[in-house]
Order: sequence, then C-alpha cells, then structure tokens
Amino acid sequence: MSGPQCCSNPPTLDSASGAGHVENLAGLNTYVSGSLQSKLAVFLISDIFGYEAPNFRKLADKVAAAGFYVVAPDFFYGEPYDPNNPDRPLSVWIKDHGPDKGYEDAKLVIDALKSKGVSSIGAAGFC
Repeated sequence: MSGPQCCSNPPTLDSASGAGHVENLAGLNTYVSGSLQSKLAVFLISDIFGYEAPNFRKLADKVAAAGFYVVAPDFFYGEPYDPNNPDRPLSVWIKDHGPDKGYEDAKLVIDALKSKGVSSIGAAGFC
C-alpha cells in the first residue's frame, strides 16, 4: 500500500489554507473551490494526510481556476493520519479508514453534486 517514504515528510495541516471554503456536503466537511455555475465538477480525494494539507488545497484551487467546481471531502472525519501519534501507527489507523467506507461516502457526495445541477463529474485521488 505505501512505502516508508510516504510518511517521511508529512504536511503541516492548516484548516485556513486555500482560496476556497469548507462547507457540509453529503454530511462531510468538504473543501470547495470554484463556481457551481460551471456544472463541471472535479472530486478530489486526498492522501492519508487529509483535506487540510495546504498543497492539496492549492491543487484544488488551480483546478477550480481552470473552470471547474472542485470538492474535496474529509473522508477521515477530522482524523487524518498523524505519523507522530505512536498510539495510531498506519497499520492501526488504516483499519478505521478503509476503502469500503470511502466508497459509500463517495456515492453520497456524487449524489449531492448531481442534486446541485452538476452535469459532469471527474475524480482524482492521491496517495
């Protein structure tokens, strides 16, 4: 799944980073950037460090600047992986954040986007 280099340089999370804002979408705190008037959405899925990573949000903002409505949900419910927490090594943390829950949450986000009138949805995930 991941090599040791994936966790060797974690970002400093910043809930205030980015040009967008956080709103509730399908029951998830979601970083949103761009105009909903676009009707073209990009659904960004973060790595294990979550949706508050500044470079992740910068990427969302760049995609939005290209004319897309970008959503980046907090699939970790406020608990991104913290490599400095000895009580929650990756092998333990990942058990609480498996792809099955993410899959179910993603379906809800897609339905919410469609209900807002989005006509096309693309997705990109990072690891």
